[in-house]
Amino acid sequence: MTPLRQTWPDDLARRYREKGYWRGETFSGFLRQRAAERPDAIAIVDRDRSWSYAELLARAEAAAAGYLRAGLKPGDRVVVQLPNIAEFFSAVFGLFRAGMIPLYALPAHRITEIAHFARKAEAVGYVIAERHDGFDYRDQARALQAEVPAVAHVVVVAGDAAEFTKLATERGEGVALPPDVSSSDVAFIQISGGSTGLSKLIPRTHDDYLYSCWASNEICGVTAESVFLVALPAAHNFPMSSPGHIGALYAGAKVVLSLSASPDAAFPLIERERVSITGLVPPLALLWLQAAPSKQNDISSLQVLLVGGAKFTREVAKRVRPVLGCTLQQVFGMAEGLVNYTRLDDPEETIVSTQGRPISPDDEVLVVDDLGNPVPEGEPGYLLARGPYTIRGYHNDPAANARSFTSDGFYRTGDIVRRFPGGYLEVQGRAGDHINRAGEKISAEEIEDHLLAHPNVFDVAIVSIPDEFLGERSCAFVIAQGEKPKGSALKAWMRTRGIAEFKVPDQIVFVEHFATTAAGKVSRKELRARLRAEFLQHQ
Repeated sequence: MTPLRQTWPDDLARRYREKGYWRGETFSGFLRQRAAERPDAIAIVDRDRSWSYAELLARAEAAAAGYLRAGLKPGDRVVVQLPNIAEFFSAVFGLFRAGMIPLYALPAHRITEIAHFARKAEAVGYVIAERHDGFDYRDQARALQAEVPAVAHVVVVAGDAAEFTKLATERGEGVALPPDVSSSDVAFIQISGGSTGLSKLIPRTHDDYLYSCWASNEICGVTAESVFLVALPAAHNFPMSSPGHIGALYAGAKVVLSLSASPDAAFPLIERERVSITGLVPPLALLWLQAAPSKQNDISSLQVLLVGGAKFTREVAKRVRPVLGCTLQQVFGMAEGLVNYTRLDDPEETIVSTQGRPISPDDEVLVVDDLGNPVPEGEPGYLLARGPYTIRGYHNDPAANARSFTSDGFYRTGDIVRRFPGGYLEVQGRAGDHINRAGEKISAEEIEDHLLAHPNVFDVAIVSIPDEFLGERSCAFVIAQGEKPKGSALKAWMRTRGIAEFKVPDQIVFVEHFATTAAGKVSRKELRARLRAEFLQHQ
């Protein structure tokens, strides 16, 4: 297998350790410590169930033994695709305890994406629930094993396992758990939003990720008394680490799970569990603002609402405090590393009009022009970053690494920002050709490739269109060949391609041709920009 690594230069690694950013902790180690310190404190609440820290640890160790008993080995890579249920935590911490590497997939991903993740990571395992939102993940597991036979182990954590392995809930006898891995080892793999093609794989180490979590706790005021609501999918980087459920568990706090982020699902949980902090993407924050005045639930326990994943408009941001009665904390970050927060004691104008400043004093941030030269403060430019929790490379992807990282290790984020005094950033948009739809970053190229496989599509260009609710929606400009299909039929056909629903174009516009240069050609980037401008001009 291609080794999983994330390596910083020796001088930087030494600096990060000496400054106390990297504490030498592992995920398994910190959970054992919290279970020893707070065995009876509630760690996880899932609908009508609650697990203490001691119970979570016991279930994680049982899962670890179960994985080993099933034939998985330390170092194996395992795709995890679970909804917001308590078993997400026993399954994942079980993998950590067994020395295995989870790769986080979202519940919305379908076979095309899951097979790509498994191949790219050389995964041998797949962890699922029986079903979620009416979708049977066992059928997807069968399809995955047919496409990627190396995935020999399918473990079902909830529901009927059918022919697959049921996740162990008791330790049993005869299986010795391995010693903890090194804190500098890769702990897990996340997926990138991807600006070209299918997602890239992001290896994160115990050291770097745990630093981002405990440092976020300090910025966001998370303590053992906090109650964190996971309203977004738990496998997403935002609800995992900003400060997220990992930050909450690190602090010894209570984590409350909601299967949906809708006000109907979340508001009763906030009232019942006295939730103090949660995170949303802008469209959901807008939904909460619209719903709150008419809801009868007492959500007065909510102290902090983090909003991130996409640009939060100033006018909507201004409504959070008066309508929800809590402090807004804007977040701007990425699975590759750099995270920015407004601070809880910032002036209100800073909170509503910027996306915050970096976590760490050792976050190095550059804002540059097309030639790589720094731009004056307040002027827009491309954001580059490196630091103690920003990766130095994607897994097994030399071409992406050449595009995405400078020779001295700065990550080219693809974001266009303006920097203001104190290091505060205002996000202007993206430099690449992708759509940020409600916080899900969708590759235009990937969706074009799918549509071009349709027999009645001659050419297609996917562009982002501003959308008040979603932030951006996807619009497919299609040149038909033969009999022109209906837009609804094309969308239905896209759903047969085994991709996440959020990748199906929101809008389809048929055109006769694409404008070209005098030389008869135009770059895809220029074409998309031109089509977007023409579309908006005629609205």
